[in-house]
Amino acid sequence: MAAVTPVASAFHRSPALPRGFALEGVDLSRSLYLLPTGIVGGEQAAAAVVAGHGWPIADGTLAFTALAVILRRPGGGATLSIAPFAEAVTWAEREHPDLCRHVSDCLHRIGRRRPAWGGVPMETPVVMGIVNVTPDSFSDGGEAFGTEPAIARALALIEAGATIIDVGGESTRPGADPISPEEEERRVVPVVRALAERGIVVSIDTRHARVMAATVAAGARIINDVTGLAGDPDSPRVAASGGAAVCLMHMLGDDPRTMQADPRYECAPLDLLDQMEERIATAEQAGIDRARLCVDPGIGFGKTAEHNAQILGSLGLLHRFGCPVLLGVSRKSFVSHLSQGEPPRQRLPGTLAANVAGLDAGVQILRVHDVAETVQALRIWQAMRAGA
Repeated sequence: MAAVTPVASAFHRSPALPRGFALEGVDLSRSLYLLPTGIVGGEQAAAAVVAGHGWPIADGTLAFTALAVILRRPGGGATLSIAPFAEAVTWAEREHPDLCRHVSDCLHRIGRRRPAWGGVPMETPVVMGIVNVTPDSFSDGGEAFGTEPAIARALALIEAGATIIDVGGESTRPGADPISPEEEERRVVPVVRALAERGIVVSIDTRHARVMAATVAAGARIINDVTGLAGDPDSPRVAASGGAAVCLMHMLGDDPRTMQADPRYECAPLDLLDQMEERIATAEQAGIDRARLCVDPGIGFGKTAEHNAQILGSLGLLHRFGCPVLLGVSRKSFVSHLSQGEPPRQRLPGTLAANVAGLDAGVQILRVHDVAETVQALRIWQAMRAGA
């Protein structure tokens, strides 16, 4: 039996909310963070919001009844303190006006309704099915390599309940050899066009501006870039002009071949947020409205198993951006590192556990290989939340 990777919390507990600290020269967006917790659903959520004891997540069926306030420490690390929602609001109102404004802005971004993304309503979670038109992807390389096999797989995933199909032509697993944008385009454009002509919502998984342009022209409604539009200098401009929705994923560095060499963070969940803030700013400066954006924490991309666990344990932090959140954990190696070393095709239970935790944190999109199993888990989760 493989040894289980130990995991420590990314945060240090504090017994009380921070009070009276100096704000001179402090960037609150990079020093004080809000993590929704005590999340409930159904009538419990509605009752909490009506009574002033909770706040909605994305104006949906979930609400949080407590708030964790996370404060970066000057010497590194971060402290975390938790208070009931109403108490946390009172605390913010009694602190410095700048802090109160920061908390208020964050709460409103967390609570506001997410517009349709890529034409897909975001009121309830949806499943994105993976189609890898590659011979070397980490878990299903070769299964859908070729236009007809890829189309057949996509149609089967739609039949199983997928709302979005994510088509990729280049493996981005750690250590994968890159291919030319021309070869990637040759692999994916016929598949994207065939699916779009059938009315299917297609996402293109690429880090190359040329492929983005060609596939959006062929009917892709979503660009899903593992580099967050940082891997190709033309990507922000091309993504902006094409009009497609964009998923910005977090990756440490911009090269999948080296991202797992020695990933380091001061505090993985908070460093991720700061870096994602920069990617969003770059996208907006290029002319991509925030309503077109989705964020993905990039599980497994430049992160150890402990980093992944810490990020998954605090996914609610990502709601601060006011964008839909996409979670891609399907069959990834962190499952085996935290379990018993299982190969990719034996990681479904761990994948489902992480995805259900994501749903409990308010994630809107689950990107998976095993669509039928995920849809079943999603429906049971929805029923349980509605029954609350």
